[in-house]
Amino acid sequence: MECSSCISDPVVLREEGNSLFKSGDLQGALCRYTQALKLSDSPSERGVLYRNRAACHLKLEDYTKAEADASKALDADPSDVKARFRRAQALQKLGKLDQAFLDTQRCAQLEPKNKAFQELLRQLGTQIQQKVVQLSSTDARVQQMFTLLLDPSSQPSDRQKVTEAAQNLVVLSREEAGAEQIFCNDGVKLLHKLLESKQEEVMLSALRTLVGLCTGHQSRTMAIVNELGMERLCAVMGSEVEAVPLAACHLLEVMFEALTEGMKKDVRCKDAAILPGKPSRELRAMLRHLLDMLPAPTVSGPGRDSAINLLVKQVPRKSLRDPDNSLTLWVIDQGLKKILEVAGTIPEISRGPPLTDNTHMSCSVLLSKLYDDLKGDGERENFNHLCEEYVKHQFDSSGMENKLRAIQTVSVLLQGPSDVGNRTLEMSGVMDTIISQCASKDLAHQQVAVEALIHAAGKAKRASFITANGVALLKDLYKKSENDGIRVRALVGLCKLGSAGGTDFSMKQFAEGSTLKLAKQCQKWLCNDSLPATSRRWAVEGLAYLTFDADVKEELVEDKQALQAMFQLAKAEDKTVLFAVGSTLVNCTNSYDVEKPEPQMVELAKYAKQHVPEEHPKDALPFVEKRLAKLLEAGVVSALVCMVKQESPALTEACREVFLALVERQEDRGTVVAQGGGKALIPLASEGTDVGKTKAAQALAKIAITSNPEIAFPGERVYEVVRPLVSLLRLECTLLQNFEALMALTNLAGISERLRQKIIKEKAVPKVEGYMFEEHELVRAAATECMCNLVLSTEVSKLFVAPGNDRLKLLVLYSGEDDERLRKAAAGTLAMLTSEQPELCARIPGTTRHWLEILQALLLSESVDLQLRGTVITLNLMQAERTLAQQLMESEALEILSVLAKGGAPEQASVARTAKQCLDVAVEYGLIKNNNSEGDKGLATGP
Repeated sequence: MECSSCISDPVVLREEGNSLFKSGDLQGALCRYTQALKLSDSPSERGVLYRNRAACHLKLEDYTKAEADASKALDADPSDVKARFRRAQALQKLGKLDQAFLDTQRCAQLEPKNKAFQELLRQLGTQIQQKVVQLSSTDARVQQMFTLLLDPSSQPSDRQKVTEAAQNLVVLSREEAGAEQIFCNDGVKLLHKLLESKQEEVMLSALRTLVGLCTGHQSRTMAIVNELGMERLCAVMGSEVEAVPLAACHLLEVMFEALTEGMKKDVRCKDAAILPGKPSRELRAMLRHLLDMLPAPTVSGPGRDSAINLLVKQVPRKSLRDPDNSLTLWVIDQGLKKILEVAGTIPEISRGPPLTDNTHMSCSVLLSKLYDDLKGDGERENFNHLCEEYVKHQFDSSGMENKLRAIQTVSVLLQGPSDVGNRTLEMSGVMDTIISQCASKDLAHQQVAVEALIHAAGKAKRASFITANGVALLKDLYKKSENDGIRVRALVGLCKLGSAGGTDFSMKQFAEGSTLKLAKQCQKWLCNDSLPATSRRWAVEGLAYLTFDADVKEELVEDKQALQAMFQLAKAEDKTVLFAVGSTLVNCTNSYDVEKPEPQMVELAKYAKQHVPEEHPKDALPFVEKRLAKLLEAGVVSALVCMVKQESPALTEACREVFLALVERQEDRGTVVAQGGGKALIPLASEGTDVGKTKAAQALAKIAITSNPEIAFPGERVYEVVRPLVSLLRLECTLLQNFEALMALTNLAGISERLRQKIIKEKAVPKVEGYMFEEHELVRAAATECMCNLVLSTEVSKLFVAPGNDRLKLLVLYSGEDDERLRKAAAGTLAMLTSEQPELCARIPGTTRHWLEILQALLLSESVDLQLRGTVITLNLMQAERTLAQQLMESEALEILSVLAKGGAPEQASVARTAKQCLDVAVEYGLIKNNNSEGDKGLATGP
């Protein structure tokens, strides 16, 4: 129910809010109280409104707001015992047990006989005692753990104890009481000592413990950043041991989140402000240290990758709707040249910071994210100018080494912000140097130039130029080079040029059959286990481009060995192959978005002699479905699961697209679930772009519709599915997405009360009610089916009991509709409601004067399901009130029930049994009597 803007009397609004609160419409009540507060000038009236609003917040489990409103009510009237009790309840939930105890004690003094006050006092006393015991024992445990971990005299035989102590410390830090004890007992200084130990296990435990201390706690995080110092944390992240940089990266990520978003936990009473001021100073300091890490020669390759990935996650805006991109501008101003310095590093040629196989790709992603976060032409032009200035400086410097650094930087830009890369590629002498170095006798020089040529070929703008000038060179390199690394790179260059037309069947760059030959060679390289993984990775890169051609898609999915070799590469540690694997899968499954032009526009384009893209015949749906089956058979889901774990934005988008394609056919969904697809989809539906989350949520819905949700999403995961499904109940989503979400929620609501409560908590009930009015008959029926299962929850069934709504009337009317599916859902809901809430029975005759006709139509239906629902409703009405039973017995319902009670086919046994119960009730009321020994019933002749 929406706020009433036309009512100006706060008393009327308050009374409306009270009615809504009693009926269970908490949001509506909250809205009325808030509206009334804006209009009321009376301190006593405002106190009551704040007290009532606190009750809404308590029910909605927003305990911070409940405490605040109850406190405002007490400011208006300190003797308001209801407000004080509500504040005590909120304080208890927030963990402020001492304050809650004082408020409850005051309530008990004012009303000594109030049992609710006495019960809360007892609960709080028990909780406070438990906390005292817990804190004292926790304090001793913390000291014992640190003693073991910092003992310099520990022997190898004590290793097991030390390991256990380290693990216990991590577990303890995840509890609020434990985290507080560690923090208050000089834990940060002791953890600092553990980080200095140089022992991998001990360092990992220290980092993971710090994660527990910082998670969701802004003030504690600020204190830890100041205590440890970013220089020390960055040094740990630059460690040579790969596990340590990853753990340090996770810690810094948690710190960023705590500083930018504040506390997320409900426990907000701990050290509300250890340090004064905003966290922006700490944030900038952290970012500055991360930028300084990038070109530092002392930082390890994995540490550098972690720093780049942190910048990718934390600097750009999470949503383009946020107008503030100042952090991105600051990073560009302070660190763009440092990023480009890493991007231009060639380990085989120049001295520079250590890199991994993933570093250049990570730089491309970071540069792309920063560029995409810019808001106007001026900001983009500045970014272009800085990149061109850096490339020009390197290119104009003396020596081939600097020119190659410039070319390597251009390569990285082409893979990231390609518009910027194209501009640097067009600078004087750059392309000529790339072409000339492709023929260099120095292998390292040749490799840098060939890779740059490949990345340039991937851009349609340059493809025609390279087709004219570079194809012969690439073919020559492929045929004559003695180095496998150069040959496979040349092959990929040819693949990119051959796919420059994309999915347009009419835009072939090479002669018929040439792309198939290239694909077969890529598959051959891919399956050759004797080749290094880097060479096989380039083969996948080639397939990522060639699979724009449907002939290549068909060829690849028939080669199970090549598919499985590609999936094995996706599971390996080399992350640079993952994007190519994702692109190949998107192409093979046709899960990319294609805008099909209107037929009329196509005819106009042909008339104007403009080019019209043509779809390959093998991209038709039957071919795509066969390819999906082949990919599932080869184990594509296990590869996708590994790719999801990498948490790369580019990868997750590809995975969402492929998952949605894989679950399109009902018969394939079981295979997807069996291979772990259900589990992998949950994080995809929770993070990323709105479009991406919607696609993943739709894939979850498809699985939940046809598979048993408890098997597809075992354990606690089934509860994580609810929120993504509810997110599909929006006007921005398609009707198909709405329909599938409602179907999936119907299945979940039928499993358990706990799941129904989760659905209610996600505020799905008003949305489901809204879709019950949808014009599309399938969506309307699905929403009514979902409501049918939700009314099993008392909280939902009481909404129908509340006065002043037409929910019951809608169900009665729907029970008389022509759509059988809708009738079954509405009648089923009525059957359950009239059983659970008998007081509704007396209201049914008042919903419509046709109620009796509707009920008789259910009883006369040819559908056994509708007959059963009709007899159950009739039985509930008769059991509820004698007057209703009399109305029914005086109508044609008596004759219908008499016929149904005689039974017939075996499937009608339940109908016959229920009809007989109806007649038995009528006999008990004295409305009818047995006419003969065979049990026929007839109208009573007397009372």
